[in-house]
Amino acid sequence: MSTSTATANSHPGLNLGPSHGEAHEQAETVVFGFWVFLMSDLVTFVMFFATYAISIQATAGGPGNADIVDIASIGMQTGALLISSLLFGIATVTMKHGSTPRRVIGWLLASLVFGLCFLGLEVRDFIDAAEKGAVPMRSGYLSAYWALVGLHGLHVTVGSIMILVVCAQIAIFGFAADVKTRVLRLGLYWHFLDIIWIGIFSIVFLPGILT
Repeated sequence: MSTSTATANSHPGLNLGPSHGEAHEQAETVVFGFWVFLMSDLVTFVMFFATYAISIQATAGGPGNADIVDIASIGMQTGALLISSLLFGIATVTMKHGSTPRRVIGWLLASLVFGLCFLGLEVRDFIDAAEKGAVPMRSGYLSAYWALVGLHGLHVTVGSIMILVVCAQIAIFGFAADVKTRVLRLGLYWHFLDIIWIGIFSIVFLPGILT
């Protein structure tokens, strides 16, 4: 297949553009494959959401939803994660349009800073919940709460580590084809966590805020 034909058949958002050569040719296949992986990860989250949904009333007389939701902290966490995702998107776009490795690394590190802010606030909320006696062993509801929110936090932690790894690879290898596709895949992962957080905000935290 000629380059022009391949470009015409490419799906927007799954490629980098003909100017990226080998990375452009690889991107659509590897990014689509990563989408498939994310959908399998989504199934895991759906199971945790379902477990949480059927455990909402299982408080065993202990702290419930409204007792552990800090609206100010949740708002800051949401803002930090959304800004982090935006900054990662800017990093991806600047890479796609020929920016320097140093500038892309700068955007990625800025994204990481907000991701770490999110994690710091979330850890603080877990500590506050534990001080109120809202520990996982207290009730079925709290076990489901800690499992769901903690699973998302674990994913953000892994993503933060991977941002550092990708930044190191860019610094060492520059924009090699496989490095570029790793940035694309990590971006999908990071944005995916935003979608999951919106679900957590809507199902876990919003009812507590409105109570």
